[in-house]
Amino acid sequence: MNNTVVIGLIAFAAILAGAFAGAEVRERLPKHHLTDETKNLVSVSTAVVATVSALVLGLLISNANTSFTRLGGQVTALSAEILRLDRILRRYGADAEPARNMLLQYAEHKTVDLFPDDRADVRLNNPSTYELLQRLEDMLLALKPANPRDQWWLAQAMTLAAKIGETRWLLAQQIGQGTPKAFVALLVFWLALLFASFGLFAPRNFTSAITLTLCALAVAGAVAMFLELEQGLGGVVRISPEPMRQAVQTLEAEPSNQNAP
Repeated sequence: MNNTVVIGLIAFAAILAGAFAGAEVRERLPKHHLTDETKNLVSVSTAVVATVSALVLGLLISNANTSFTRLGGQVTALSAEILRLDRILRRYGADAEPARNMLLQYAEHKTVDLFPDDRADVRLNNPSTYELLQRLEDMLLALKPANPRDQWWLAQAMTLAAKIGETRWLLAQQIGQGTPKAFVALLVFWLALLFASFGLFAPRNFTSAITLTLCALAVAGAVAMFLELEQGLGGVVRISPEPMRQAVQTLEAEPSNQNAP
């Protein structure tokens, strides 16, 4: 089971346990602890916790969504750079065919690294795939332009190869990023405390129990959602693999030694 799903279930259990713990405490408290003044004090106090929790959760979701969108843009940029480099190498001519084949191998390996069948096997920094990119750069350096036209195309190819390397490093920087688990635990504690205050003064009936359960599920779902968005490539919700797959398919379908527009 995915880690974020497990954390979401743990958060749901903790928050719901807080609500039912509050209801249980109510049954054990003396009546003079349940006066209107006490209710007002608890309401004002928990309003602070609720405000802080809402702000923090909203900020985490916003940041996770920004990170998710940025990662998707990087994957799309990588696929576009690969396609553009292939077009340039085709324009260069037959001497660049070995480099084109190496580019195809790199694209295939990178697609498998980013979008494996088992999402737990995502590899943002695979040394063997990076070695293919280095070999591609060496092949470009070994080309001998015969005229100014070929020299210009080679310069463009070298620039794009450098951009591919830069995008590769940007993707690799995603390793280890994300909200610290200790902070997630603190957020869940705040939410459990908040729901404990709900349970403390909620009437003991089926409607109240269902309402608290559904609300706890919704809040825990929000926690799981921002954790999913932070993963980007390895979670249930992940970046679309279509740009990279289409790039590989295009490279495989393009004929050799044919000028591109």
